Amino acid sequence: MKRVLVTGASGFIGRPAVARLCALGHEVHATARQGAPLQMPPAAGACNAGARAPVWHAVNLLETAATDALFAEVRPSHWLHLAWVTESPAYWTSPANLDWLGASLHALKAFQRHGGARVVTAGSCAEYDWSAGWCLEDTTACRPATLYGATKNALCGLQQAMVRQHGMSQAWGRVFNLYGPDEAPSRFVPSVIQALLAGEPANCTAGLQRRDLLHVDDVASALVTMLESAHEGAFNIASAAPVELASVARTIASVIGRSDLLRLGALPSRPNDPPLLCGDNRVLTSLGWVPAWSLERGLSNTVDWWRGRTA
Repeated sequence: MKRVLVTGASGFIGRPAVARLCALGHEVHATARQGAPLQMPPAAGACNAGARAPVWHAVNLLETAATDALFAEVRPSHWLHLAWVTESPAYWTSPANLDWLGASLHALKAFQRHGGARVVTAGSCAEYDWSAGWCLEDTTACRPATLYGATKNALCGLQQAMVRQHGMSQAWGRVFNLYGPDEAPSRFVPSVIQALLAGEPANCTAGLQRRDLLHVDDVASALVTMLESAHEGAFNIASAAPVELASVARTIASVIGRSDLLRLGALPSRPNDPPLLCGDNRVLTSLGWVPAWSLERGLSNTVDWWRGRTA
């Protein structure tokens, strides 16, 4: 049994990750600014019978004294770091990215100071040069075009250097496009679902862009697999199965039964939107990780969640 700290535990990825770690029998400490969420979402599942429930800590990681007190109290052996600025679409350019870079480095020092052994941090496909299209960890250049991607990439390099210097262990998960229950409403999949469930037209671009989509539960399971492993370095958290966004929208419309309201091509394409963005996942699958959700089943699950929320 490991003593695991999950920062950003009440977020989109954090909740299913906490549930998985509980189910594995670990002692899980979870942080959120407001403490424990009122309800874990259905997609996250529940801890196995007899498994220890997570201990929630109300902590603002942007406050250094609170961070120091957290690590001194918990003294985790393992740390899954998910906390960052996430408000969409502001996170791409928000100055808060710089605050989170500094806060993450401060937390990393506290983790080392209190005997931490292994850290796994959620990075992003935004670290890559998107003109490559197909991204591989060891060969695709990291050339971020946004402040969000640049700060994530900076933390990746600094984390690797610090861990190596202090004899700890680390892994970095570059998350590609994810979807699922509890995603921010302004994102592509939820926006299409909400419009169609409301009986309104779902206006989209032509949707010819191919993207790598992965259900949030599979993203959580990938990060937990990385935390359980001793392997180090960067890992693409991706499906390696690019799909046209138009096909995603059509699948959603079919599940809801409102294909008549889907308006592909009603919106102009965004400038500089790459035609292909996909991650090679062979490094991750070498750890034994396999995604459990097909795109069709995952979209149906997401539609059901939004139906429940609407009701």
